Amino acid sequence: MDAVFTIRHTDLHDKFGKAFEEAYTAYEDQAAQGKLTLYKRIPARQLWRKALTMLFETGHPWITFKDPCNIRSPQNHVGVVHSSNLCTEITLNTNEKEIAVCNLGSVNLLAHIVDGQLDLAKLKQTISTAMRMLDNVIDINFYAVAKARNANFRHRPVGLGIMGFQDCLHKLGISYASPEAVEFADRSMEAVAYHAYWASTELAEERGTYATYRGSLWDRGILPQDTMELLRDERGGFVEIDASSALDWTPLRERIKHYGMRNSNCLAIAPTATISNIIGVSASIEPTYQNLYVKSNLSGEFTVVNQWLVNDLKKQDLWDEVMIADLKHYDGAASKIDRIPANLRSLYATAFEVDPQWLVEAAARRQKWIDQAQSLNLYMAGASGKKMDELYRLAWIRGLKTTYYLRALGATTAEKSTVHTGTLNAVPAQQEAWSGSAAQPEPKQCAIDDPECEACQ
Repeated sequence: MDAVFTIRHTDLHDKFGKAFEEAYTAYEDQAAQGKLTLYKRIPARQLWRKALTMLFETGHPWITFKDPCNIRSPQNHVGVVHSSNLCTEITLNTNEKEIAVCNLGSVNLLAHIVDGQLDLAKLKQTISTAMRMLDNVIDINFYAVAKARNANFRHRPVGLGIMGFQDCLHKLGISYASPEAVEFADRSMEAVAYHAYWASTELAEERGTYATYRGSLWDRGILPQDTMELLRDERGGFVEIDASSALDWTPLRERIKHYGMRNSNCLAIAPTATISNIIGVSASIEPTYQNLYVKSNLSGEFTVVNQWLVNDLKKQDLWDEVMIADLKHYDGAASKIDRIPANLRSLYATAFEVDPQWLVEAAARRQKWIDQAQSLNLYMAGASGKKMDELYRLAWIRGLKTTYYLRALGATTAEKSTVHTGTLNAVPAQQEAWSGSAAQPEPKQCAIDDPECEACQ
């Protein structure tokens, strides 16, 4: 299979799906017939290997899958999604007259876990308030350029997301790398989506629909979860995703049919690094980066510890100086400390200890409910071309719209040893006493493999 590239024709920029394929193969035919003179032919596999190499070396490029972004876009009747924003959660149309803008907000999901389950009534109240606030922002915001104002006032897109997903799993006693976590991602995002879309219909009833509502997928009775079938049809298959739901969407469909929508787009999951720190929950949909680490910013250095792990260790009378030393020694990785029971080691597995396929599976379940996208970091220890190829193919076949950084774990950590044999100085489970001083944490520097770094947020 070969790929032909041309800088002579620009219509491919505005095409997607079958239309893109037809135009592209037509250009290939023109090249073969000598009708195109300015082009370069390379094997598609070579291009894919080059992309994976760049991902391995730099964590880039952040991949935006053009077909699902456009085929599933509620606004595909008035424009094209050419790219995402920096953090890959915003997928809105852009053109010579409009600069895409999205007003972001995030729900603290942990605050809505009550008695071991998601409190839907409380969630509805929070989302209703949040959607009203975000819609108000469109009107009272300052716009530096007219194109941004035009886009916002015509389509009124907002992006409500979530944070504290990992905290919810800790509170519920669910490991990130488990079918139960994938199911919770599905059901929780369905609830957020249902109430966000419902709130937009209420605003439409009160304030009117957005200017370009007519002809949108909303207007045609097609909700985000329905668009998975549109994507499957456009691809000729190659979309494998659980289509189950837990809520009755019929009343919402009837409301949309009657009142319309106030906002062209309602959902987008942003990284939330800074606001999550302020609130004290895990960022966005991220797994725990480390259970113990030193955070540095302009205010100084701070030791950050996973309080959920500390509380569980205290319940089993395991939180002592020895445990602190072991956590420091292993950079917060509980899985390497055999004093910790197996169920807790699984529950508190850190980002690089979780198979990245679980992150994709959970994200895919969320994506079917979301009308925009999600900022999805992928973590991979021992990255290889084969693993990366399988991971990104899985993201594609699950219908994801975007992926963010590939955070690969390099073999750069110095061995911590106090014995001549080179054996790591972890404290075995049967040892009751501990002697010697713990290795001090190494200074942290700004790097792309540190999701807690605030330098680029």
